Amino acid sequence: MRRVASKWAKFQVLRRHSGAAKHVPYMQLFSSSALRGMLSRFSFVVAKPVVGSGGYGVIKIERVGESGYRYHYKSRTKVHQSWNGLISDINRIRGSRKYMLQQGIDLATIHGRRVDYRVKLVKRGSGWKITAVVGRLARPGLFVTNLSRGGTLMKGREALRRTFPRLVKSKKDTMTGVARTCTFLLESRYPGIGELGYDFGIDKRGTVWIFEVNTRPQ
Repeated sequence: MRRVASKWAKFQVLRRHSGAAKHVPYMQLFSSSALRGMLSRFSFVVAKPVVGSGGYGVIKIERVGESGYRYHYKSRTKVHQSWNGLISDINRIRGSRKYMLQQGIDLATIHGRRVDYRVKLVKRGSGWKITAVVGRLARPGLFVTNLSRGGTLMKGREALRRTFPRLVKSKKDTMTGVARTCTFLLESRYPGIGELGYDFGIDKRGTVWIFEVNTRPQ
């Protein structure tokens, strides 16, 4: 079964389709200048490895006041008053890994904890079947929702009911519809893939976003 490790490569396929692209956050490959530009546009930016899973290596970065910066990594938070100090820490976390930057999304929360969704599709015969729609609730104090990082698994419908009680079916239908469109696009580009896990987030205004696509979903 084919695997596609690069998050960046998969997103480039989706960004070329107008229907899928409107659900893809703005993103760039990591550089100091790209991060500076994105921090001037968005309330926060997420830096993540181009290849990786489980929420490992993910950094939340935001401006603080007039000239300060704060980053959140694992359970640690640190404030820098200098740009060079911030970049030095991020480069130490990155090591030799290639990173990408993604527009930060202000997700809907449950009791202050971020919640996102995993929609899983598996190819059976000549067609694709949705096998799961689940919610993932971040561990208190953590930015990432991954179960491997202490997140809590919820039924997708229950998570939607607690965040958008009047829009449960609508939001679920949007996520599954977008996942089916993206699956068609990705299979056309990467024949041989047999399972896909989509990580969706819904912001506080109700917009559905795609955060990641995994060809080996956990």
